[in-house]
Amino acid sequence: MTSDDVELAFDAKAELGEGPVWDPDAACLYFVDIERNRVHRFHSETHVSRTYDAGSMVSAVALAAAGDLVMAVRNGFARLDLDTGRVRMIAEVEADHPDRRMNDGKCDAAGRFWAGTMALDHRRGAGALYRLDPGGRVHTMLRDVSISNGLDWTGDGRRMYYIDTPTKSIDVFDFDPASGAISNRRSLVRVPADYGSPDGMTLDADGGIWVAFWGGSAVRRYTPDGTLDREIRVPVTHPTSCAFGGRDLRDLYITTAATALGPEERARQQHAGGVFRCRPGVQGRPANRFGG
Repeated sequence: MTSDDVELAFDAKAELGEGPVWDPDAACLYFVDIERNRVHRFHSETHVSRTYDAGSMVSAVALAAAGDLVMAVRNGFARLDLDTGRVRMIAEVEADHPDRRMNDGKCDAAGRFWAGTMALDHRRGAGALYRLDPGGRVHTMLRDVSISNGLDWTGDGRRMYYIDTPTKSIDVFDFDPASGAISNRRSLVRVPADYGSPDGMTLDADGGIWVAFWGGSAVRRYTPDGTLDREIRVPVTHPTSCAFGGRDLRDLYITTAATALGPEERARQQHAGGVFRCRPGVQGRPANRFGG
């Protein structure tokens, strides 16, 4: 698909838009602006939007069974009350390292929220991947991570895909749905240098792996065996992540960023930081909720 097949759904003007997740009950899309400490809610049918102040950098959100949101904020995990806007910390992570922050995250089918960290200066190996259980306990799942990014699980819950962006690889783990343990890490896709950097991801109902490519102006779909299946061109340089939504879960929403653009490129890419949408011909899956 070319950029002509992609429409601007919401001109959010985010500095670093990320982490889209679709709420089927409210027919709205949640996503974050990391650098402006914002959580956005956009209703696709009414085009009404609301912005919440997370109080610090916020890099990912997930729907919660209790009706609120769980968030990855700069120094740990928190909850956001959607009625009052109140933020409540659940657990601190790396709070003694002010040079680091949380990054991308997502819930598995058992309602556990996974999110990783990265150094603000992007130095190698400073981050980790964490798992927040519904009871509030935090587990360290991976160490020596550079920029923890996209992750998702297969429909049978037996594999977890994961991206540590500077590795230029889309990796896969064996996953134990009952315990949440991961093992046997291996590379599924080695990303060519001219594709840009792999960032956020989502899986569709057929098991296709959709990955946003920072610096690559594209979202690409890979089959479960790692074969490149299709490409969607995006009219801005830095797509960051993607998620399926809409009443039929056939709309692909793509978040983007403006933060890395110079003045001339910002003037040329006036909708960088917006949320784009297309219909690529496949159906997504409902997002997992924190707490089950």
